[in-house]
Amino acid sequence: MPDTSPPDSVGLVSPTLIQFDEPLDLACGRTLPGYELMVETYGELNRDASNAILICHALSGHHHAAGYHSGDDAEKPGWWDLYIGPGKPIDSSRFFIVSLNNIGGCHGSTGPKSINPETGEPWGPTFPPLRARDWVNTQARLADHFGIAQWAVVIGGSLGGMQAMRWALEYPSRLRHCIVIASAMKLTAQNIAFNEIARRAITEDPDFHGGNYLMEDTVPRNGLALARMIGHVTYLSDELMGSRFGRELRSGTFQRGLDTPIEFQVESYLRHQGDKFSNDFDANTYILMTKVLDYFDLAREYGDDPVAAFKHAECKFLVISFSSDWRFSPERSREIVDALVAAKKDVSYADIQSSQGHDAFLLPNERYQKLLKAYLAAVATDAEQREEAS
Repeated sequence: MPDTSPPDSVGLVSPTLIQFDEPLDLACGRTLPGYELMVETYGELNRDASNAILICHALSGHHHAAGYHSGDDAEKPGWWDLYIGPGKPIDSSRFFIVSLNNIGGCHGSTGPKSINPETGEPWGPTFPPLRARDWVNTQARLADHFGIAQWAVVIGGSLGGMQAMRWALEYPSRLRHCIVIASAMKLTAQNIAFNEIARRAITEDPDFHGGNYLMEDTVPRNGLALARMIGHVTYLSDELMGSRFGRELRSGTFQRGLDTPIEFQVESYLRHQGDKFSNDFDANTYILMTKVLDYFDLAREYGDDPVAAFKHAECKFLVISFSSDWRFSPERSREIVDALVAAKKDVSYADIQSSQGHDAFLLPNERYQKLLKAYLAAVATDAEQREEAS
């Protein structure tokens, strides 16, 4: 089909499935004999491979971060399309941008829906539990695949920001900048509680079958939809929900004597989000990824001292939070910044005024866009100078 995408879009893109045959030792003690990663790239890698950016996705993210696919979803751009493209903050005319679906995912990379080579059946609930460091290790191999010795930037929001920080500790010499957006060094008890409620919604669905629903030719759609509704409410702010929906009715009336069902607009919206998600996402992947969130603790192996942890980092940091984000509040970002300052690291921080809650990092915001664009423009200039000097 012809490319009718906007001029500031990366245009029509196609993902690539990359096979890795080397066994992967996981943090849980188990080993994957091999794995596949679904990957999209935007822009061109320069001569000395100094202009590469790694995009780390959050809970429900995947490889399709920008541009358009030809096919059924041709009208839907990638999940971070507002920020990736020529002239956009993550500028594909200056950077080579790599976006992947992590292992354990359900959008093409090896995960619970994949076939376990030892059984010939889907992994399902037997897929190994993962940690963020497992993802980082696969991403390092992906960098090797592209011939990238050092990322110009590793960037991510939410769970993606956790991966970016883990990169700075596990492979300190392999990134020059770490951008952490709306994230935390570990989840609060409240966050863990929300994740457990969402998981329980899935596992209590009669169609879950102990995670073996694929073997039963079914999907726990009701549980997945409810889990998404729970999560989605926490990603939005009270102010945003009030301005978008208020107490407007979609159907029914409060008029006396009329026995018509009453439905608020917000109820309809959440049901739509839940139903859509249940058709696109895998239940076992949702459980696995929320567990990765729960288990993440950047400083656990450093005596619970984040300053000691960040002393291992060699890169520069940009940390961004959003004022109305109560799921990953600005306080969590300030904890990151305080630890980096105490560790004597180069760090910039901005708390962006926004009424859009945790999802603000995905949505339009002029100050956020200008900040990210200015920071990354300086990184791009540095990469260009490195290439000229090489």
